[in-house]
Amino acid sequence: MSDELLQTPIEYLKGVGPKRAEVLRSELNIFTFDDLLNYFPFRYVDRSKFSRIADIDNDQNYFQLRGKISAPQLIGAARGRRLSAYIADASGEIELVWFQGIKWAQEKIKPGVEYIVFGKPNYFNGRYNFAHPEFEPVAEYDLLSTQLQPFYSSTEKLKAKSLDSRGIAKLTKTLVAMVDVIPETLNPEIIYRLKFISREEALKNIHYPESQEILNKAITRLKFEELFFIQLALLRHKFVRSKKYKGHVFRTVGEQFNTFYNQYLPFELTNAQKRVVKEIRSDLGSGHQMNRLLQGDVGSGKTLVALLCMLIAIDNGYQASLMAPTEILAQQHFKTISRFLGGMNLQLNLLTGSTRMSERRIIHDELESGKLQILIGTHALIEEKVQFKNLGLVIIDEQHRFGVEQRAKLWQKSDIPPHVLVMTATPIPRTLAMTVYGDLDYSVIDELPPGRKPVQTFHYYDSKRPLLHSFLKKKIEEGRQIYVVYPLIKESEKLDLADLMEGLESLSRSFPLPDYAISIVHGQMKAEEKDFEMQRFIRGETQIMVATTVIEVGVDIPNASVMVIENAERFGLSQLHQLRGRVGRGADQSFCILMTSYKLTADGKKRIETMVRTSNGFEIAEADMRLRGPGDLHGTRQSGILDLQLADIIRDEKMLRFARELAAEILEDDPELCNSVNQVLEARIRQLRKHRQDWSIIS
Repeated sequence: MSDELLQTPIEYLKGVGPKRAEVLRSELNIFTFDDLLNYFPFRYVDRSKFSRIADIDNDQNYFQLRGKISAPQLIGAARGRRLSAYIADASGEIELVWFQGIKWAQEKIKPGVEYIVFGKPNYFNGRYNFAHPEFEPVAEYDLLSTQLQPFYSSTEKLKAKSLDSRGIAKLTKTLVAMVDVIPETLNPEIIYRLKFISREEALKNIHYPESQEILNKAITRLKFEELFFIQLALLRHKFVRSKKYKGHVFRTVGEQFNTFYNQYLPFELTNAQKRVVKEIRSDLGSGHQMNRLLQGDVGSGKTLVALLCMLIAIDNGYQASLMAPTEILAQQHFKTISRFLGGMNLQLNLLTGSTRMSERRIIHDELESGKLQILIGTHALIEEKVQFKNLGLVIIDEQHRFGVEQRAKLWQKSDIPPHVLVMTATPIPRTLAMTVYGDLDYSVIDELPPGRKPVQTFHYYDSKRPLLHSFLKKKIEEGRQIYVVYPLIKESEKLDLADLMEGLESLSRSFPLPDYAISIVHGQMKAEEKDFEMQRFIRGETQIMVATTVIEVGVDIPNASVMVIENAERFGLSQLHQLRGRVGRGADQSFCILMTSYKLTADGKKRIETMVRTSNGFEIAEADMRLRGPGDLHGTRQSGILDLQLADIIRDEKMLRFARELAAEILEDDPELCNSVNQVLEARIRQLRKHRQDWSIIS
């Protein structure tokens, strides 16, 4: 099969046609024969083995049965409606239940006909049943005759076009039968060195394996490809960028840096901060454009490191800018950096959406003349009117909240691209960083400044609310302030807002005026209303801040020492950790109280237990990735880079590391992949680029 044939539009495959092609494109991104060939099964069933109904238990996940199905019966009404039928063999019978697709199942079941049924048993009211089992008449069973039968993920829209797992399997069977030659994507040296089967053999056997052994070989080969080409593309991009973009050379660590370091440094740097500053200084003097990701847990001192980098830029005659995703965070960075630089004669300013026009004109003029040395702001920094005289360093905080184009607009404000440092307080597991940010250099501040006490975390069930309220009153009497945070999930904003308002009402009864004052902040308020309430809390005019997750990032109030998270089971681990980081900013002992109902899922219990056990952000990030999967973590779902079908960056960490090492080894000898032996790799990268956005590129 030639490349040309593989690129044939999917509607021309026998059994597809225009209508099915439309739903395959919209639901699965299958546009061509090649796309379907690379849509892999998610499991296989040994269709040569059947279980007796009497032998069904909890020891295995799935069972395959053979027997006759009784006439289906509709039970209940409205939302409680279900379809019930029974399959029987010589050893007994078991109920089959459908809560969805009722009409489809009713039409498909013919009483008295023998069926093959495949499903996962549920134990309910002392008996097992199968909910939404897969089934087909024995008479049609030979249509897909193979010992290991593939099962494909489907959707309701696909099923409506008869493209359930079995329908998709018919198409892949037709396609695989047409295959004669599938082009290679790995060079002969890699195939020989790793003892891989050919790509053609791998693709045929991933769909219709001849044996478990050959299936394992196919999975290993294709899994490696997924990881290898991600690493090869990222490392190659890194190399090309370093050659293409020469960076400003910051030769001097001069007067401004040394004056600040020796006279105004608020506390001695941690060893981690010193190490990171050294890494960044090396980049700034290398002659190549810096592209570095700085990870640091909440409160680890990233802003101070960012300021030291800005001072190096200023010492070399360049301007620096810092862009934050929200006005509150930008204001906070401005106040913090202004406080640090209080005794120094440096020009800095703040530019946000609410900056007055008269102030904007002054900022624009001072920026273009070079008088303004540091500009801190929000998206307002990327407006066309904002022009720098000589921008040398761009720092982007919580960079995953900005789009690629937004970030690019900022660094493109200079003829020679400025050095770029992106910072995140969201700890990223090393395997994820290697995969998603693999084309960046990255530094980690894995140490808290001296004097910071770890936040003590407790889990209370709702029944302990009186104890919670007495604890909060005690803390307020000691002069401390409290956050009470409610979840806000887009799909049910009204419901969650009602939860928040109900909680506010309850708190108001327990903490009445004039002894206590409460601020409230949520996403449906106008920006000026939110800012007014936030400022009241910052000034200490209110003792309790009732809020949604809008306070997750960027509020630094040392006097706030208690964080109460309501319905904590509804938050992800990383989000819980971010919220907890809003307290513990001062020298006093701080507390985080996780409030939940007694109804906790197994994952919910693990999240709460992890939060109570540790405050290490990287340990929490690893646990979060294991619970939720890497594709669901903050900032990765929209990337496309983690749409892995076979590989799992947690389970396959060793393979990932090896793939990266091999990619680096190849690029060291042939950085542009122009040697004849490597042109097959270059062709594959080009092909994959059409399907993937280079979203990880920050500059």
